[in-house]
Amino acid sequence: MSLCNRMEVDVESNVCAEKFHDLFSSSSLPQVSCMSPAKVQAVHLLEVEWGKPGCTICWNFCIDGAPKVAKEVIEEIDNTKLSTTFKVIEGDLMEAYKSFKIIVQATPKGHGSVVHWTLIYEKLNENIPAPTAFLDNAVDFTKDINAYMTQAKA
Repeated sequence: MSLCNRMEVDVESNVCAEKFHDLFSSSSLPQVSCMSPAKVQAVHLLEVEWGKPGCTICWNFCIDGAPKVAKEVIEEIDNTKLSTTFKVIEGDLMEAYKSFKIIVQATPKGHGSVVHWTLIYEKLNENIPAPTAFLDNAVDFTKDINAYMTQAKA
């Protein structure tokens, strides 16, 4: 059994792909805690500058009601593919995973977009479960952002 794995999910959104991408790749990122307060309590800049590769941020979030912390570096921002790649470098996820990357990509679809989440991770051992709850949380988080941004437009 391989300890390196990948999980992916698509979530449809009424928010245009460019706006969704901008939220994750700019100084707007801390606003997600207002958009989905049950899932994300805070996003703080630790080093460098918002919206730049190498930017280090700290997320305070909940999964299944349990508070979690993740320190992440933005590895890549691709404004052509509308994707942002985060690499977890410290925090609760690193207790179970040797490496953990999150890629969020928004693709235009009609008047909205499809938000594609990719998790690429390596478990510390074969007894570690897949991060299904994290991926489920990303789906719910995306739906919360969609509802908030759609309501803001109205």
